[in-house]
Amino acid sequence: MRVYRADLHLHTVLSACAEVEMLPPLIVTVALQRGLDVIAVTDHNATANAQAVIEAAAGTPLHVLPGMELQTREEVDVLCLFDTLEQAADWQAFVDAHLPALANDVERFGPQYIVDAAGDFVAEDPHLRQGPTTIPLEAAIAEVTRRGGLAIPAHIDRRVKGLLGVLGLWPPDLQAEAAEVSPNLRPSQARQRYRFLPADLPLITASDAHFLDGIGQVLTEFTLNAPTIAEIRLALRSAGGRSARVP
Repeated sequence: MRVYRADLHLHTVLSACAEVEMLPPLIVTVALQRGLDVIAVTDHNATANAQAVIEAAAGTPLHVLPGMELQTREEVDVLCLFDTLEQAADWQAFVDAHLPALANDVERFGPQYIVDAAGDFVAEDPHLRQGPTTIPLEAAIAEVTRRGGLAIPAHIDRRVKGLLGVLGLWPPDLQAEAAEVSPNLRPSQARQRYRFLPADLPLITASDAHFLDGIGQVLTEFTLNAPTIAEIRLALRSAGGRSARVP
């Protein structure tokens, strides 16, 4: 068992709001320079660049989890993390069936680039990925879990797209196994500010990086046997000597 420094929330050029520098080889280089062991690729309602980042990290100590930052029907962002590209692809198909049939407005939102492991252009995603899907929050968490993934409401303290900012409360029956607080907020501060949060709800932090310098600026340290979803889930529960802490 060892400590893994993890940034479980970052974007590539597939996210219209990300900088054009967020290319797979550069992301991997910076993550390694920052001493990260694990990253998750979490583009907006999209997973198409996860494989490129995984390939860019091949042969390095960096482990890459494929994922997505889903926006639910309530306009709440949720990190959806998986072990395999096959799981991520199955989740993507489900999400695509619940996206509005709208084209991306490049002038308003920016382009959405699919790239390869070298960062070279492959295609431009023409579909609007920046808005909400029709998937309800509770259903999203259940569907991710059913596929073997881990669903974590993102930056819950944010007024826009954060669970607490949008809903004004933590739903008492929500089956989330953890929550992420914004990079500028410590978990202890979040508990002081939002005293209604469940006492046993694990809180993590991640960078939500949209530009290279943001990668690893905040992170969570997990004590695990291996950087897998099952092990991270156990760490969030503090099971068997595993743990999750924000340094």
